[in-house]
Amino acid sequence: MTTNKNQKFRQLWPTLKRLLAYGAPYRKPLSLAALLLWLAAGAEVCGPVLISYFIDNMVAKNIMPPGKVAALAVVFLLLQILAATLRYNQALLFNRAAVGVVQTIRSDVMDAALKQPIAIFDTQPVGQLISKVTNDTEVIKDLYVTVVATVLRSAALISAMLIAMFSLDWRMALVAMAIFPVVLVLMSIYQRYSTPVIRQVRSLLADINNRFNEAISGMVVLQQFRQQVRFGEQLGETNRTHYMMRLKTLRLESLLLRPLLSLISALVLSGLLMLFGFSPEGSIGVGVLYAFINYLSRLNEPLIELASQQAMLQQAVVAGERIFELMDGEQQKYGDDNQPLLSGKIDIRDLSFSYNRSKTVLSDINLSVPSRDFIALVGHTGSGKSTLANLLMGYYPLSKGEICLDDRPLHSLSHQVLRTGVAMVQQDPVVLADTVYANVALGRAISEEQVWEALRISQLETLIKAMPSDINTVLGEQGNNLSVGQKQLLALARVLVQTPEILILDEATANIDSGTEQAIHRALSAIRHKTTLVVIAHRLSTIVEADQIVVLNRGQIVERGTHHQLLMQKGRYYQMHQLQLAATELEAQA
Repeated sequence: MTTNKNQKFRQLWPTLKRLLAYGAPYRKPLSLAALLLWLAAGAEVCGPVLISYFIDNMVAKNIMPPGKVAALAVVFLLLQILAATLRYNQALLFNRAAVGVVQTIRSDVMDAALKQPIAIFDTQPVGQLISKVTNDTEVIKDLYVTVVATVLRSAALISAMLIAMFSLDWRMALVAMAIFPVVLVLMSIYQRYSTPVIRQVRSLLADINNRFNEAISGMVVLQQFRQQVRFGEQLGETNRTHYMMRLKTLRLESLLLRPLLSLISALVLSGLLMLFGFSPEGSIGVGVLYAFINYLSRLNEPLIELASQQAMLQQAVVAGERIFELMDGEQQKYGDDNQPLLSGKIDIRDLSFSYNRSKTVLSDINLSVPSRDFIALVGHTGSGKSTLANLLMGYYPLSKGEICLDDRPLHSLSHQVLRTGVAMVQQDPVVLADTVYANVALGRAISEEQVWEALRISQLETLIKAMPSDINTVLGEQGNNLSVGQKQLLALARVLVQTPEILILDEATANIDSGTEQAIHRALSAIRHKTTLVVIAHRLSTIVEADQIVVLNRGQIVERGTHHQLLMQKGRYYQMHQLQLAATELEAQA
């Protein structure tokens, strides 16, 4: 049994130690708060001693000098006021430290999440991450506000009361101490059975957050396909499971904590009364008995608090495990080469890639793109176009082969160099619920003049000037007051505000009207000779002027050449072109 307890403690201690280490910058206020707790405990304990003295030396002897009685009453009242004042100030100190700790932890967790490999977000539900940043960190705040403060307060109070009890009567103090080993046994049993339940509670709470996140993000789909009832049932089932797990923890607390401790306290009180009754007359004063009864009632509460903090301590440790799992996880890897890209030249040699070992997405890709060239990647869905673009962005480690930018291996480039030199406009761009300026600048030190220039190149200048506050106009959630095409142009503006050496457009013209397509075409023409363009094209009409068109099929390059060269070959590209021409004619006839 002892071995199991030691093993469990060894499992919990590393996480708890790491959580408590976040309080190191607040060592002074926490130390001052602990000192105030001890002083408050001393002031509280002195009250029953004064009353014991009053009973045994005044009431029992029927000697009641008014001045002395008044002095005792004033001192007793001052002690209570002092204890309350000290407790108030220590609570403020603990709360300030706790809020500071939580802010630091949240920043560290968010920083870790932002540095994770993109592959993690392919499999990790967003709600799980949100739960770690919000709910789990809030639980850790309670570790400082409640658990640490309660442990220190209870330890101070118990120690002060034990000193007072032994100074009054050592025999009765020994009887009162019989409660401690029983409490330790109960706390050990509670920890053993509560830990796995609390882990499930935290995991289920994260699942609930994830389901809500999915519902809010996909509300249009839920309503369109009338899936509200099904979603409600799934959420209800998760909620019921979470409810049952919470009930388990409440049952454990109700059984093992307050009721049993109250019973044990009553048994100890009976022991004190028996000792008082069987002791020789006058050996134990009535005032001493009163003091011990008072201390026992006060002793019961900090012991119950200590035991009840087990639940919160367990939750904090479990939350810490989840947070540190994220913080200690693999981070997106970058090199140390800080030399900026100068030409935008791309070389891909013998490249193969798979997201998992079971299926190869790209196989033996060899490609060379001269500086400032315009290259287009085409192919049917699943051919590997977007995967190749993501590899050029450095989002995933290569399975085999090499990608070189400016004749330097991509994996050797630093984060700053790669993110400044290579940019992508995605098919579904993210638009912040913020101003136009904020959406274009994205926190970078960029002037309004630069933003206006980027908006002009991306063909958005007229639209933004027509808005109520031009570039200071706040856009709706996910840019819902913009069309799909306008979002694409806004995404293009944010990369053109500091034109990268390599610009990738991933299906940027797939879901837009012909007018927006022409706007994007004009924008690309304006920067054609300032950057190396890599365009993943759905509409072949947008890549007619490309210097090189690469046709992918099932992860392999099957054709390459200019638009006219590929049409002359009458291969896969020719077939795709003919199909799009036929579709365009049908639309025109309709």
